[in-house]
Amino acid sequence: MMKIGRILSLMLFVPLAAIAEAEQKKPNILFIFSDDHATAAIGAYGSKINETPNIDRLADEGALFENCHVTNAICGPSRACILTGLHSHKNGKKTNQHRFEVQPTFAKALREQAGYKTAIIGKWHLGDGINLTDLGFDHWMVYTGQGQYYKARYRHADPQDPKRSKITEFDGAYAPEKTTDLAIEWMRENRDGPFLMMCQFKAPHRHWGAGPKYHSLYENVTIPEPPTLFDDYSLGNRNSAMKRNRMSIARHLNHGDLKLSEPPYEWNRMNAAQQEDWLAAYGPRNQKFFEAKLEGKELVSWKYQRYIKDYLRCVAAVDDSIGRLDQFLKEAGLYENTVVVYSSDQGFFLGEHGWYDKRWMYEECLRMPLIIRWPEAFKGERSIEALVQNTDFGPTFLEMAGLKKLDGMQGDSFLPVLQGKADKLRDVSYYHYYESPSEHGVPAHFGIRTASMKLIRYYAFGDEKMDEWELFDLEKDPQELTNVFEDPRYAQVRDAMIAKLKAERERLDVNIGDMGEWE
Repeated sequence: MMKIGRILSLMLFVPLAAIAEAEQKKPNILFIFSDDHATAAIGAYGSKINETPNIDRLADEGALFENCHVTNAICGPSRACILTGLHSHKNGKKTNQHRFEVQPTFAKALREQAGYKTAIIGKWHLGDGINLTDLGFDHWMVYTGQGQYYKARYRHADPQDPKRSKITEFDGAYAPEKTTDLAIEWMRENRDGPFLMMCQFKAPHRHWGAGPKYHSLYENVTIPEPPTLFDDYSLGNRNSAMKRNRMSIARHLNHGDLKLSEPPYEWNRMNAAQQEDWLAAYGPRNQKFFEAKLEGKELVSWKYQRYIKDYLRCVAAVDDSIGRLDQFLKEAGLYENTVVVYSSDQGFFLGEHGWYDKRWMYEECLRMPLIIRWPEAFKGERSIEALVQNTDFGPTFLEMAGLKKLDGMQGDSFLPVLQGKADKLRDVSYYHYYESPSEHGVPAHFGIRTASMKLIRYYAFGDEKMDEWELFDLEKDPQELTNVFEDPRYAQVRDAMIAKLKAERERLDVNIGDMGEWE
């Protein structure tokens, strides 16, 4: 009888052990997300203006995607696309002003279908009235609005009434550092996993508030100017709205952006020591600027240097935070079974075409950094050319956890590409920007990008109708300076691209914006 009991016990034990082992093999997912980080400011992507050793190490140990494309290059909408796997016209968040409603997310699926512990800490930017528990997060501490750099401020569930939220501020805390502290603290408490941690920084978003330890970084060097810093948009038959922009370094950076205002942005959020440090750093530099009385191109070059150095200082804060997060994983024994993803909500202009900001379908904005490391699943030092989009993130994370993508998700998992089992995911990336003209004077437009060509349709500038097209040969014209839409040598290519655009809009069920005579 005892022998039979032992056998039955073993029969029960083996399946339970196997189940436990299977559960343990579900990877943790650490999704590190910044705001407005251009690939041109990442060493692994070939930056000529800065160094990012911690991000570069992730690329060395993982995979770097050369062609990750945003679907709508603006903060809130990009985040909504990631969470839902849906394009903006389907998830409802077409602009920063549109309300983001409670709806299915990959985070909720991970929590409810795969037993993940889920958390989001840092920048949210999808509305301050929403309870993130309803979107699938067990734990959330998110910035209010755009977030602040100093005296880090978070909205979170009220411990006394989880259906309500509270605000907590941390005096003297620099937001990238505090967000990293909070992320590490939560991962340490939930290290038995599996977990999803979305650690999301405001940096390097405008107004580029560098922390005290970064104020002197790059001060004694001259950052190379991009070749198109003084682009006047007169050549190449490009769209007419470029000349109507309100995002030029020459004309639209304000005194707050340039650290020339008195008091500077967030002055009242700094403590006394931070204020003293800020004055010691920027005071003498500003005095020298006012005495120089620069004009013309010299003034534009000065503005570029001030802007780009503050931007890169914020990038350095993000890179340092990534280093701390990575060090924690190694010390906690979580390195091998944690998928680490680094990305940003879109790219950003770093002086190209004379601009800052994003929104346009041009490469500087369209390209998102995407670097993934998963030691247990694939070897590092890989560069992937396949076209992927931010709508693919959610389906990919779900497949990593052994789940299928949610019904209706428009994105697809690129895990087979990541593992070397497939060469490509799609033939075209679809883009659609709606928030026009906005504060930056950008037209509403949509388009597609293939491996070598880009087609853009401009259909409105605010309430004004537009009827313009651009076609770029990215292999011959990577800076997108010559529109070949009307070039007879590209007639067949143009017609083929228009056919692809129509097909993609039909596939995605897009009925916003028109194609004029090419309808």
